Amino acid sequence: MECEFPTVNCDPKEMKEIFGNTKTIAVIGCSPNSDKASNMVACYLQGAGFKVVPVYPKEETILGEKVYRNLSEIPFKIDMVDIFRKPDVIASVIDECIARGDVGCIWTQLGLVNNEAAQKAQDAGMKVVQNRCTKIEHKKL
Repeated sequence: MECEFPTVNCDPKEMKEIFGNTKTIAVIGCSPNSDKASNMVACYLQGAGFKVVPVYPKEETILGEKVYRNLSEIPFKIDMVDIFRKPDVIASVIDECIARGDVGCIWTQLGLVNNEAAQKAQDAGMKVVQNRCTKIEHKKL
């Protein structure tokens, strides 16, 4: 699968660098349902040694982690934001990331592309990967 956004770097070396610089991942739309992709990916990332921070409108804990309602509630640095929400929500998530000022990478899962929002994130200094699965890409490395 090719990158949807031409300036998004899908080079394996770049992805390795992104994962190497990432310790904390906020998973937007992290479902409590273990049959959902967001939960499976978050569980994998947690098992791979990343601090996973679920962001979900309900639940108190997911995968043993405190759940936050939005990015602005998270009181510590977030290195990557992994998005499992519809493309029309991506722009508002990126606005939250820009407001935080500490997010280094925006990652949207398979099938999720919002080029305008991605450009805004890049203009703010964030790395952006769209239409890729963090679990699949991390396993490849």
